[in-house]
Amino acid sequence: MRRLWLLFAQTVTIGLAILFIVTTLKPEWAGGLFGSAHKIRSASSVPMLEAPANATPAQGSYRDAARLAMPSVVNIFTSKNAAPMQHPFMDDPFFRKFFGDRLDEDQDKQVSLGSGVIVSSEGYVLTNNHVVESADEIEVALTDGRKAQAKVVGSDPETDLAVIKIDLKDLPAITLGHVDEARVGDVVLAIGNPFGVGQTVTMGIISALGRNHLGILDAFENFIQTDAAINPGNSGGALIDVHGNLLGINTAIYSRSGGSLGIGFAIPVTTVKSVMDAIIKDGQVVRGYIGVEPQDITPELAESFGLKKTTGAIIAGVLRGGPADKAGIRPGDILVSIDGKAIADMADMLTHIAQLKPNTKTQAIVLRNNQETTLSIVIGQRPRAQSRTLGE
Repeated sequence: MRRLWLLFAQTVTIGLAILFIVTTLKPEWAGGLFGSAHKIRSASSVPMLEAPANATPAQGSYRDAARLAMPSVVNIFTSKNAAPMQHPFMDDPFFRKFFGDRLDEDQDKQVSLGSGVIVSSEGYVLTNNHVVESADEIEVALTDGRKAQAKVVGSDPETDLAVIKIDLKDLPAITLGHVDEARVGDVVLAIGNPFGVGQTVTMGIISALGRNHLGILDAFENFIQTDAAINPGNSGGALIDVHGNLLGINTAIYSRSGGSLGIGFAIPVTTVKSVMDAIIKDGQVVRGYIGVEPQDITPELAESFGLKKTTGAIIAGVLRGGPADKAGIRPGDILVSIDGKAIADMADMLTHIAQLKPNTKTQAIVLRNNQETTLSIVIGQRPRAQSRTLGE
């Protein structure tokens, strides 16, 4: 029995010695024998621990949303010929004989960049109007490396949206989301090409909904505010939810430095869809118009004029010969309802009137001397607005 015990002890001792030598000289063999979760990397002269491969996304990861939406977001490169500087001697035949042709050829091109979103497999790409406005050439670059020249289908400066079209096959169109179901605090991702570094995804939350009176656009402001980082070059890019669905088009930022300060604005997908459909169908967006200059009712105005109502829009001015003038609306009237829809404020008034078809007759209720008066008005067509430079 003693002999068997000695033999067992010697065997164990030799086995431990062999295991020590293997783990020291060939640690990967030991990892394979024991199925260790950590491997000591032998490619380096310094032993290091390496986590096991795991394809499952970590909790809180938004890789699936980004994977779905990123192929639909494109980079847009635009260029336009700069106006040549007129030399004071260009009209001199002798001077032009030697330098004229060369000066004509040396016109500089202004190049800019932005982003866009493929909204249809037929080649329609949505972007901001200020990205493609006045461009002589528009090039669209997809994430798969394909590039194509684009043409402008139509634009709408009043919402700063434009639709362009490219001729490529198998385009990955984005899925439109439901912004009416979005709430403040929801996580969102912004995708674009900031500063031209390449496609980039940033994360934030919805900070506010229905932002207006910002002075970004002249009339139709209804923005999603987000703190997802948006910088120059992100214009026209996608704001998506955690499922990869489009919630809005990134348009502008509030910044004192030119970079992101956590206050970005996106046009909601509801506005995007209506404007896009109108542009594709008619080449432009046709809106109703009555020819007035509205103003919000402030508590001070209500007190000074002795107004009983604090909702509606004060008519500060009336265009002579316009629809409102012909209907009998006067400066100082308060528009409280049009086409049966109550008016909450100036922005609400502009939105309601814009949705009415030109050349249709409707009823407007105004408050004059604290008494309501019903007037019949024929809706006109809103003149096309001039573009303006945005803060992005």
